Amino acid sequence: MIERLDHWFSVMRREWPFKLRFRLWPLIILALFLACMFTALAVVATTHMTRTQFAQLQRLEQEKNQLQTEWGQLLLEEGAWSTPARVEQIATERLEMRIPDVDDVEVIRP
Repeated sequence: MIERLDHWFSVMRREWPFKLRFRLWPLIILALFLACMFTALAVVATTHMTRTQFAQLQRLEQEKNQLQTEWGQLLLEEGAWSTPARVEQIATERLEMRIPDVDDVEVIRP
């Protein structure tokens, strides 16, 4: 058995660059080709997913900016609605409230 392996190795060394006894070369080339194709498809799929996610990120950032703008406007409106002058104006117009005259005021002492 060992003699047979020695003989095989010696034949392989003599014929190495030109003649290979293996019939695996077509399979090796096919495997490398398939590996290259798989890698290429993986790159295309990854690029597509990246572009899709980037588009979604831009859309979400735009929505976030719009919501922040609306939030700022609401804060300004809230500030305007709670000013004393606004409250007094609404009380006068809608509720017909007014500051009492001096004659209408009664002071009660304990």
